[in-house]
Amino acid sequence: MITAVEVRNMTKRPGPSVRRRQLGAMLRQLRQDSGKTTRDVAEWLDIGDSAVSKIEKARTTIKAQTIRALCQLYDTDASTTDTLLRIAKESNERGWWAAYRDTLPEWARQLVGLEADALHLWNYEAEFIPGLLQTPAYVRALMRANRPDMAEGDIERQVTLRRERQERLGGSQPPCLHFFLNEAVIRRPIGDSAVFREQLAHLVEASKLDHITLRIVPFSAGPHPAISGSFVMMQFPDEDAPAFAFVENLRGAVYQEDPGDIERYTVVVDALDRLSLSSEDTREMLVKTVDVQ
Repeated sequence: MITAVEVRNMTKRPGPSVRRRQLGAMLRQLRQDSGKTTRDVAEWLDIGDSAVSKIEKARTTIKAQTIRALCQLYDTDASTTDTLLRIAKESNERGWWAAYRDTLPEWARQLVGLEADALHLWNYEAEFIPGLLQTPAYVRALMRANRPDMAEGDIERQVTLRRERQERLGGSQPPCLHFFLNEAVIRRPIGDSAVFREQLAHLVEASKLDHITLRIVPFSAGPHPAISGSFVMMQFPDEDAPAFAFVENLRGAVYQEDPGDIERYTVVVDALDRLSLSSEDTREMLVKTVDVQ
């Protein structure tokens, strides 16, 4: 784990913003969907192949003129072009805010791509199982409890979203996932006993995977620096420090990208690392909890 002191030294210059990462990922997907190669794009824009790579990997600022040219090459519709231009404008704003627009807001869709591109992901959850570890039945029970007004069709879209997130992280080179769960997460049943038992058993199996570290913050740890709420922090390949912390709430989400924010969340993760049960003791607690369901 990177220490707060190391992060302080690494984040003197801000890295690519979340929005720029999203923009690059969307342009890469549009290129692939259109059947174009990076050579095709380079010739169209009259730039080098490496410059195309920098655009798609968020290594450079993307001008509106470039986006319009790419949208012409990829034959995108007006709505997609407008979205890309808006994101490009927002990419200069750090710590941007995204509000809910429907059951699957843009920020949630883009989070899927960010997770898949990450090298390390740290997730502290205070109230429920992390989305990347949820079973379909648990998702349905959680949505019905949290959003009793949600239509069944929208609940199934949530199930689909989580399945997509999980599948994209199941490749040959998945990111390293570090989960810290408040003990309350495994003590408060969500769904009936069969649903909750299945979910806990899934956690036991997930904890055995090489790319997953799962640890419980026990009640005995007392107050701790993460007590204010859940968060996700990500680090990407070829970067020396985490890029942002993601915090979700009832009305949307915020990506905190300032160096001071990153340093603070790194301090929190360091504390969770000290206070949590070991992976082996966590698995033992989970097995015992499954047995009493």
